[in-house]
Parts: sequence; C-alpha cells; structure tokens
Amino acid sequence: MNILEYNRNAWNLQSLEGCRWSTPFPDEVIERAKARDWSVILTPNREVPGDWFPAHPDLTGLRILALASGGGQQAPIFAAAGAEVVSYDASDIQLEKDEEVCARHGLKITAIQGDMADLSDLGSESFDLVFNPVSNVFAESLDPIWRECHRVLKPGGRLLCGFMNPAYYLFDHDLLEETGEFKVAYRLPYSDLESMDEAILSGFLESQLSLEYSHSWEAQIGGQCAAGLAITGFYEDDWDEESTRLQGWMPMFAATRAVKWGG
Repeated sequence: MNILEYNRNAWNLQSLEGCRWSTPFPDEVIERAKARDWSVILTPNREVPGDWFPAHPDLTGLRILALASGGGQQAPIFAAAGAEVVSYDASDIQLEKDEEVCARHGLKITAIQGDMADLSDLGSESFDLVFNPVSNVFAESLDPIWRECHRVLKPGGRLLCGFMNPAYYLFDHDLLEETGEFKVAYRLPYSDLESMDEAILSGFLESQLSLEYSHSWEAQIGGQCAAGLAITGFYEDDWDEESTRLQGWMPMFAATRAVKWGG
C-alpha cells in the first residue's frame, strides 16, 4: 500500500467534510492578523508562545514553511502577518483552502503538494521557521522528516512541532467511548495497519479513514536532536471530552521548539 497516497485521499475526504483542521479561519481573524493581532496553535488548545517565533507579532521578512498544516488556517495567518509563506501538504484540498483564503484577502503564498519526508522541491537553508502542527502521526518514519527540516532551515532557524502522546494509542478507544472502560489493547509502537484486528482494519480502510502511527518520545524528540536540532522549548496540552474519554487522565499532546545548530 502507498501510505502517502492513501492518506492524501483520506485527508481530501475529511477536508471536504469540514473537520476542525480543515475549516478555514473566519475573515475577521485574517484581517486582525494584518494588524499584527494573531495567535496560532500546534496542538488543540494552547496558543504557541509569541517568543517561540523569531519575531512576533510582525513576521515581515521571515520565510516560513507551513508543513502539513493546510486547511486555510496557519498559512494565511502567517502571510497576513507579513511572512513569505510556503504551504507544503499531501492534501490538494487542504492546499486549495489555503490558497482560497489568501486570495480572498489579497495575500500571496506558494502551495506545494508533496510528502513532508521529501522536501527536495525546496532549497537548503531557505527558511527561518518550519511550522508543523500534529501531523507526524500520519507518517511511518520520522527521521527523514527531521533531516529534511534541518536541511531547509537556515542556521539558527526554528522548527515548531506538535505531537500526539504515544500512550494515547495503548487503549481500545471504541470500547472506551461505548462503555467508559479503560482497556490496554495495543503494544507500542502502534500502527493501524499492523495493530488492528483484520476485520476491523478492513472496515476502517473501506471508510477511507486516515492511517495513523504512534511514535516514541525518543523518535519525536530525540530524532530532532539527532538531526542537528536543539530543543529549546516544550509544553503539553489536553484535548476535549468530545474527542476522547481519556480527557483529563493525561496530557494528550505536546509541542517543541527546536533550533538548528550554528545560529
């Protein structure tokens, strides 16, 4: 199975259905960003601290790569705040939403469809910031992503990432939602393709739901360090009751700020 193509189609469907991560920000949010009044998230709830950015709130002169974050949200915000933005996403529908929002507000971005583990279309040391909300759960391996992010960042450039807590994938979530019973059902690292019962997986694929993978903290944080990125910021975040009955039991997400050595 071509995981990238499968997840591209799955995300196109989710985007057409209008999930939270594919609902463009209202016009007034983009207009406020033009006045340098803006915030963004890497995880569901906590705003990214302003000092995580090389400049805030005026991004004029910065080159930002919005990596796997299409949907008419962060990329238009950054463009409205003055940055030169490249939106790079596997989903063409998500990219179209970025372009539509920007066009409506007289903003310019470059939209590129592709694999976040292969940024060969982008020049080395060409970005001040890479902004990557929780999306590595759709990637089989993280090391190529970290190496590519390191390559395209300028010395001293920053990578801002959101992550899913790998412990989330331990549980039988169908049972949890139906009965409230907590049952550890899977070993880590988790993979929809390898961990699910065959019958359940068959229905999952027929529904064209996106395939997910858990990644250890070593792969998520240690992998950035191994690629030459120094972690300089970290925080955790929750989700909400509607999304999971694990809400309140543990932080579901985390975010990191990493800096490319040499700057």
